[in-house]
Amino acid sequence: MNQLNLHEGKAEHLRDFPYITELVKLKIQNIQLNSFTVKTNEGIRIGLITEGKFDWVIAGQGYTLFPGDTFLIYPWQEIGSPKGVLDIGALCWISLSPELFDPSGLLQFGAWSSIPESEQRVIGKILAMNKNPVLSRFGAGPQILQRIEHEILQQEIGYRTRVNHLLDELLISLVRHLSKAENFRRDFPQIFSKLEQSLRENLAHPWTVEEMAGLVGLGTTAFTEKVKAFTGFSPLHYLINLRIAEAIKLLRQTKMSLTDIAFDTGFYSSQHFSSTFKKLTGYTPRAYRKTQ
Repeated sequence: MNQLNLHEGKAEHLRDFPYITELVKLKIQNIQLNSFTVKTNEGIRIGLITEGKFDWVIAGQGYTLFPGDTFLIYPWQEIGSPKGVLDIGALCWISLSPELFDPSGLLQFGAWSSIPESEQRVIGKILAMNKNPVLSRFGAGPQILQRIEHEILQQEIGYRTRVNHLLDELLISLVRHLSKAENFRRDFPQIFSKLEQSLRENLAHPWTVEEMAGLVGLGTTAFTEKVKAFTGFSPLHYLINLRIAEAIKLLRQTKMSLTDIAFDTGFYSSQHFSSTFKKLTGYTPRAYRKTQ
């Protein structure tokens, strides 16, 4: 295994990729003290264990990683060894610095990515919802990482474009793997409960069926069929019901203006809010508040 240790600002190979802060491949044959103390991660780190066994602390929890395991660490999480060392073995990783990524799932990769903004929002949500930093059976990861390394080192014609496409492919493959793994662990009622929680936390977001389906790792057709079977409503009608339920709570429990309630619950105008509210409850929002 060839060693590789490229860091932003130090490695000429990364000059064209300021959003790649690290590209590292290590084979550790001698333990060095204080080489891997627990500290806050920088950027999104995606890596792979190829040899050995590593006991790490990630986000306050202890994990044992084996060959074939992929690790996924976020900017707000801590990572390191409780012993402060990297054990004997081999591993590789890449670290990306997105323009924006926070624990709520707000994510903007930057101009280099060709992933549409709406899909970046879904990817951000799925990544933020993931609570397992150690993934098994992420088969696409090793090959994509190897191809990224090759393109960066060889710098043949079109290498910038190809690296950016490979990064997009890595992130999309990773998110699909997370969604499928999550679905494998849970049945649909549990998945649906998680989806509803995400929707309630951000009702003002202009959710699309594609985004909602992406959150639970399904295609739009399968997602629509499951939601209809589970709730009796289409996904968008179910979302409207959630918005009206939240609006009713705000009308009863707060003195917020009708316009503020409309925008907070995801309606694009007070008129839209009023007409939808009356259609579903028989009252205008103002009339409903007076009955309370």
